[in-house]
Order: sequence, then C-alpha cells, then structure tokens
Amino acid sequence: MPLIADKVKENTATTGTGTITLAGAVTGCRTFASAFSNGNSVYYSIASGNNWEVGIGVYNAGTLTRDTVLSSSNSNALITLVGTSVVFCTIPADQFKPDYSNTFLLMGA
Repeated sequence: MPLIADKVKENTATTGTGTITLAGAVTGCRTFASAFSNGNSVYYSIASGNNWEVGIGVYNAGTLTRDTVLSSSNSNALITLVGTSVVFCTIPADQFKPDYSNTFLLMGA
C-alpha cells in the first residue's frame, strides 16, 4: 500500500509527463526525502497551472515517478507539467474511508 506523510510539499521545474525531479520543500513544509526512503510507493498530488493530478508514484533519490493516475483534470490521465509546479503528499478521496461507528462528539473543548 502506498505511504502518506504530513506536510510533504516540494516545488519542481520538471515539464512534460515524465518522472518528476523534486527541487526542494515549499516554505514551512518538508521534503519527500525527509519522509520516505528510496523505493517507497507514495500517494501524491501535483498542481501545475490550472491542472492537477492525484496518483501513486515511487520516490527515489530526489525523483518521483508517476506510475498510476487515480484522478486528474486531464480525464484521469497524466497532466503535462509547465513552468514551476507543486508536488505534495496526500490521501486520495477515494482511499479515505472514515469509520463513523465509534465516533464521539467532544463538547466544551
């Protein structure tokens, strides 16, 4: 199963539809390298201009492959990256399945 981690967000100057070269953490966030080991499968999201993509890729030595697109603004296919894009770790909506059977309402906190 792909991994997720909090506050992982990096810029990239990669263009096209291939493997992403990560270019450093966005201010206040951390790098993929600080959260994952080489070869880890991770959930990711990319924002590039008005386009977006959510998928599963593999982190390896400052790069992220784009192996499986789960959803995107390009009919659920790879988007073409242009200019500077932002890549971050996320949990895809279709993978988030809250269990409401044991929830409690915390009042007065």
